[in-house]
Amino acid sequence: MRLGSVLFTSDRGITPAAAARAAEEAGFDAFYVPEHTHIPARRQAAHPGTGDESLPDDRYMRTLDPWVALATAIPVTSRIRLGTCVALPVEHDVLALAKTIASVDHLSGGRVDLGVGFGWNLDELRDHGVPIARRRTMLREYLEAMEQLWTQTEAEYHGEFVDFDPAWAWPKTVQSPRPPILVGAAGNEKNFRWIARSADGWMTTPREEGLEEGIVALRRIWAEAGREGEPAVHALVVGRPDVDQLQRWRDLGVTEAICGMPDAEEEVVVDYLHRLGRRLAPAR
Repeated sequence: MRLGSVLFTSDRGITPAAAARAAEEAGFDAFYVPEHTHIPARRQAAHPGTGDESLPDDRYMRTLDPWVALATAIPVTSRIRLGTCVALPVEHDVLALAKTIASVDHLSGGRVDLGVGFGWNLDELRDHGVPIARRRTMLREYLEAMEQLWTQTEAEYHGEFVDFDPAWAWPKTVQSPRPPILVGAAGNEKNFRWIARSADGWMTTPREEGLEEGIVALRRIWAEAGREGEPAVHALVVGRPDVDQLQRWRDLGVTEAICGMPDAEEEVVVDYLHRLGRRLAPAR
């Protein structure tokens, strides 16, 4: 089992570059950042954690652009994978986003993991013109169209939300046919069927319960869809990481456990990551 780390980026505290470098030095295998382009001040959408319009953390409104953040980590790391937990592709122009992701994968030597979500903040999605009832279809088309741009000399795509004639686009991603795609969503049959059709694995939510049952169901649906091998399962650790818990996850088939880091200055975060890396090493 790999060990990942996630920084809830903001315009304060440790920078993504410093955090990624420290995570790599501490023995972590992956470094993730989240995405919100903005948070509407007046919303109808409730946060999944609070159950109402309140936010559990003011960093939601202060997040850095994920791809800029990850790009800053490229020159100060060499091994650690760089990913999103999670990105919201449908909030962007698909042609420009494909170029951005391919550029980060190219410059990092093929180290991108693409964690994506359907989006809980419906008001944020509406500001981007995303049709809420069709956002899953829109995300599928985005991923399919980007894969065409990443793999074909002359790429084209014709769908409901993405439509372009043959075009040239470089760089191509180092990873072929695409960087690994993980879907951050609740563990239910509807989401697992979406993953089996359009992604490479599942990224749990912070509130996920019944992980063992979820993994069994995902593997069943994966096999029914005719997919080879087994889906990746990246599980978010809530609270203080526990070695015994992570060892149980490893035995269940979790491929990566993702641990958070404090909202603090560089010295504090670096010390935390090194202590955590040493403590969790037996869980691999």
